Amino acid sequence: MNLRPLTDRILVKRLEEEEKTKGGIIIPDTAKEKPQQGKVIAVGEGKLLDNGTRVKSGAKAGDHILFGKYSGTEIKLDGEEYLIMREDDIFGILE
Repeated sequence: MNLRPLTDRILVKRLEEEEKTKGGIIIPDTAKEKPQQGKVIAVGEGKLLDNGTRVKSGAKAGDHILFGKYSGTEIKLDGEEYLIMREDDIFGILE
């Protein structure tokens, strides 16, 4: 896969949620919610401001991030599912 997001867009791969709760209850696929955590795969060059300067993204490839439940657009590349979202859709970076 060779995709470079444009401007302030970020390519994210969702992290898989666990299939069990802490109490040991197994969650069926139909009841699972989509994970709100992901790994940054690629980052665009940054947001272009009105005055012509470019602000680099605060996230970088390899970061684990938190994002909103309905953030981004789902795409499929080489059989894998990814999200493309704006940097503004990211709530934080997990350290």
